[in-house]
Amino acid sequence: MKNFKSGKYVGQGTYKAFIPVRINRNWQIDRMDIISLLSRADRELGRLDMFSEYVDIERYIRMHIAKEAIQSSKIEGTQTNMEEVFLQENEIKKEKRDDWQEVQNYIAAMNEAVQQLHRLPFSSRLIKLTHKILLQGVRGKHKFPGEYRKSQNWIGGATLNDATFIPPPHSEVPELMSDLEKFANSLDNNLPELLKIALIHYHFETIHPFLDGNGRVGRLIITLFLVDKKILKRPILYLSDFFESHRQLYYDNLMRVRTHNDLSQWLKFFLSGVIETSKKGVDTFNKILKLQKELDNKLKLLKSREGNARRLVEFMYGQPVFNAAMVEKDLGLSVATIYKLLDTFEKTDIITEFTGAKRGRVFIFDKYMKLF
Repeated sequence: MKNFKSGKYVGQGTYKAFIPVRINRNWQIDRMDIISLLSRADRELGRLDMFSEYVDIERYIRMHIAKEAIQSSKIEGTQTNMEEVFLQENEIKKEKRDDWQEVQNYIAAMNEAVQQLHRLPFSSRLIKLTHKILLQGVRGKHKFPGEYRKSQNWIGGATLNDATFIPPPHSEVPELMSDLEKFANSLDNNLPELLKIALIHYHFETIHPFLDGNGRVGRLIITLFLVDKKILKRPILYLSDFFESHRQLYYDNLMRVRTHNDLSQWLKFFLSGVIETSKKGVDTFNKILKLQKELDNKLKLLKSREGNARRLVEFMYGQPVFNAAMVEKDLGLSVATIYKLLDTFEKTDIITEFTGAKRGRVFIFDKYMKLF
């Protein structure tokens, strides 16, 4: 990666737009610090992926996606917490419903995109579909969901004249995205996949191909790429929490590639994120297994009610914020049975009621939620 040139600024009348170099080319790594980090990142990611083998992973993926949706949207200024994600729209305060819907869209976009990977490769078509779902019925709904932009956009500042960064002109977007797609799927390029997706994410954010939602889509495609390339069996690595925790560094390192041709610093930051996030993921899964064992011991004491209690716990893993009506609809138990179980679960600290109301009570599987 020596002598790397990130691109050039091209005059567009009253402003200059940045056009990045094409990335579908042969790359050579000449930095031992990057190779060392890559080795650690591969090792930690492999440990995380192992949980796909011996844990019932599907029940936990929803929580991972919910957290990713919250953190990725938070970077863009959206404010929703984990409890609210699992509530119904009519249970959300009116002033927070737009934020809530944006997070719901992110979850829907990720779920649909992962399903589409069975039919589509990692491609512009998949990226556009993801973007369309992301902006459906929310604040960016008038900014051409699912379509690459046909006008100039910018990052930071109130106008083009005081912008922090101006991406390439819209006329360059189709060719630049085609180059990104070819690079992502090239069989001739031997660059390790983690470095590939680090480059793809940088390149995507630099192109900024949509009028809105670029940050969220750019972070979402990291996981999609890793699943598509079989680096992960299931979508359980999400870097938005790391990016949110180091938000300024995230922006600065992306920008430094453009201003100083310093790709190495971005790659080191990205790989550090993979290492830290993978370690946290492994720790979370170990704590889940510990919680399962703790619950198993408590449920055995319920004797004749153990069967229904286990069904309720299974329900709670998928819906950790719930009310009695939701349990009745899902499990088909009598109201009396449900309330007796909920009362027992409260007394044994399995769940917590957090509205303080006598009617319309809402419960939270608190110990499980806190793991995320």
